[in-house]
Amino acid sequence: MKGFFDTSVLVAVFYGDHVHHQASLLRFIQFDRSTGSCGAHSLVEVFSTLTRMPGKHRVSGEQAMLFVSGICERLLLVALDGDEYVNALKTAASLGVVGGGTYDAMLAQCALKAQAETIYSWNSRHYAHCGQEVVRRLQTP
Repeated sequence: MKGFFDTSVLVAVFYGDHVHHQASLLRFIQFDRSTGSCGAHSLVEVFSTLTRMPGKHRVSGEQAMLFVSGICERLLLVALDGDEYVNALKTAASLGVVGGGTYDAMLAQCALKAQAETIYSWNSRHYAHCGQEVVRRLQTP
């Protein structure tokens, strides 16, 4: 089975006291680069989130890069090329996706490109407007 990891799951993997840590970590370690993937843009989102967390949860850029490296070792990175971005934006616009939901729509297109059977996310509602092909693949870890 091919799985695709949303940023919300990847962030939870690296925080031991995150409410979704255990479930996210257990799902994450079930995959390798032949079966698991994430959007290349999720690396940026993970780095940004980890380095801007409040108080004691904030990590340094060096620590965040260790986590990002862990993702790169375990998951295949999927990116859209220029034409794929334009087509994905056209599809998103036709489905009524706007604002921040556009980022999730791009991750959804990465998941489809990877031929993921399951998209793991703690924010399933963010994908609600991405079409049935995406919605039917959504699952929480």
